[in-house]
Amino acid sequence: MKTLMTEQAVQKMESRPVFPFTAIVGQEEMKLALLLNVIDPKIGGVMVMGDRGTGKSTTVRALSDLLPDMTIVANDPFNSDPEDAELMSEEVAKKVYENQTLETESKKIPMIDLPLGATEDRVCGTIDMEKALSEGIKAFEPGLLASANRGILYVDEVNLLDDHLVDVLLDSAASGWNTVEREGISISHPARFILVGSGNPEEGELRPQLLDRFGMHAEIGTVKEPELRVQIVEQRASFDETPIDFRNAYQQPQTLLRNKIVKARELLNAVELDYDLRVKISQICSELNVDGLRGDIVTNRAAKALAAFEGRNKAEEQDIFRVIPLCLRHRLRKDPLETIDSGDKVRDTFRRIFS
Repeated sequence: MKTLMTEQAVQKMESRPVFPFTAIVGQEEMKLALLLNVIDPKIGGVMVMGDRGTGKSTTVRALSDLLPDMTIVANDPFNSDPEDAELMSEEVAKKVYENQTLETESKKIPMIDLPLGATEDRVCGTIDMEKALSEGIKAFEPGLLASANRGILYVDEVNLLDDHLVDVLLDSAASGWNTVEREGISISHPARFILVGSGNPEEGELRPQLLDRFGMHAEIGTVKEPELRVQIVEQRASFDETPIDFRNAYQQPQTLLRNKIVKARELLNAVELDYDLRVKISQICSELNVDGLRGDIVTNRAAKALAAFEGRNKAEEQDIFRVIPLCLRHRLRKDPLETIDSGDKVRDTFRRIFS
């Protein structure tokens, strides 16, 4: 006897169930930083530092599952956008220039895991030099950066990753392009992704110049309240036992949050931030001796993204207060004798300047 199944049911069976984003208890700072980066990827990614077993990886995977599908050019390894020239591969851009019809398809937002042992060729892609020399063809084998275009690139234990590879990732995330050069042959493709790194501070910190390249820095700790711990354990047990039923119970809040993200993206360009608030942001950065202007830029973007997320077309003081610790705490110069938390130091400076 044949059983008729909906396309959605088939997809659920074919893919491993993911814990719902809206079911995650606590860790509000990390969730806020991830959502703001989804609304405005130009914020520059998130570095999440925290204890082992605090749900860092679970939250990132849940975010990817939450996001709406994207439209891509069919059979394109770079997830090219059929409408945005900045997100097209050279081949697709050439077809558009020649007014060729592009076949499109819908696809889930990709979430690419970068293994610690990955080589630069695996990350960036490789050029087949033999084919290039013998046939005169640019034969390119795409890497993880190509797969991550328009999606999320997640690096667990990023503080243990080779510094050179971290630099490559951050360069691509900042420019939105990946360029591979071998023996005078150069190939470029779009690589605009949200870079999310996580790590345990006990296993070492990133170098300050690399840490500064992350747009936001979230710190999470183990939940201390016994009631919340029990709630988390019960939820995880329920999900492991009947994952489909558990996901169905959170279908409505998941849909509401997904729609809220879509509306925030549409509203983002219309959000304003008053000049005097921008001056005060820069004053805070100056007083905290933040090097460069990344802190100013990211705080402006994050405040606007938060206003858009809450359905407003104007960012306010409270928006800045909520995002500025995430944007600046990792940019402060470390003082081994200082006892105050870097996030609290940013908040204290905010209160003094905005008072």
